[in-house]
Amino acid sequence: MKKLVAALAASAALLTAGSALAQDKEIAVIVKTANSTFWQNVQKGADSAMKGTSGYTMTFQGPASEAAIADQVNMVDNAVNRSVAGIVLAPSDAEALLPSIQKAWEARIPVVLIDSAVSDAGADYYQSFLATDNRAAGELAAKAMIERIGTEGKVAVMSYVAGAGSEIGRVGGFTDYLKANSKLEIVGPFYSQSQMATALNQTTDVLASNPDLKGIFGANEPTAIGMGRALAQSGRAGQVVGIGFDGNEDLQGFVKDGTLAAIAVQGSFQMGELGIQTVVKVIGGEKVAKTQDTGVVLVTKENIDTPEAKNVLY
Repeated sequence: MKKLVAALAASAALLTAGSALAQDKEIAVIVKTANSTFWQNVQKGADSAMKGTSGYTMTFQGPASEAAIADQVNMVDNAVNRSVAGIVLAPSDAEALLPSIQKAWEARIPVVLIDSAVSDAGADYYQSFLATDNRAAGELAAKAMIERIGTEGKVAVMSYVAGAGSEIGRVGGFTDYLKANSKLEIVGPFYSQSQMATALNQTTDVLASNPDLKGIFGANEPTAIGMGRALAQSGRAGQVVGIGFDGNEDLQGFVKDGTLAAIAVQGSFQMGELGIQTVVKVIGGEKVAKTQDTGVVLVTKENIDTPEAKNVLY
């Protein structure tokens, strides 16, 4: 009987150890929302990287919307509490996620940020930041706008979530470049909370109240889709120069039919793929670069079928 009890105890200990081991080998990928083809393309990149990574499992999650910041905070806190091996995080708010990534740092769990940064106060709490240079991307969109409409008139800015790291750089880069290099009047920004229907309604209102509008910029995927639909429904597609951001099938269609003049497209697949590869290197004790640029391509009707564009479109 004593032998049986000892065997059962040993078996339970092994099961516990196995459970802990599996938990220690989990990489948690936490994005701004799971309900977006952009973030789903990030997941495809992460899945691709996992195929070349042995000994780890991956979980992928995000809130119902990018505005659900408290839900994302809870997801990160839960990952820390279950002692994951590493976290790949796209923070929805530069300040709100700081306490969570500090907890990860204190628990010796490496964090790799993708897409959006946190404030400078959190610089010690993450190991690498992978993203488009959002300021440079915003400037690229602004240059494309000036090339098409000139340096005078009105340009509306349709943004998404105020305070998101990517939004600060992207919209800041766009508006600062216009201010420094033109006399264009900026209308907005307007914040859609990354909701396509909200962006559609906001753009419809902007177009109605600004009949002399010459250009309009949609700063992320759902916002640009809503903006494009509003341009089409108002009959002003092609009259008002639209430049969007990101590159799903809807936005590609708008470029092909002339509703949008261009879209600035990030390497979303690359963010997921490189995010996993980087966090695995950190877990293994390798040194990685503190910042890594995943690039952006300006896609137009003229270059949409080129290999360069196809590599980033999704």
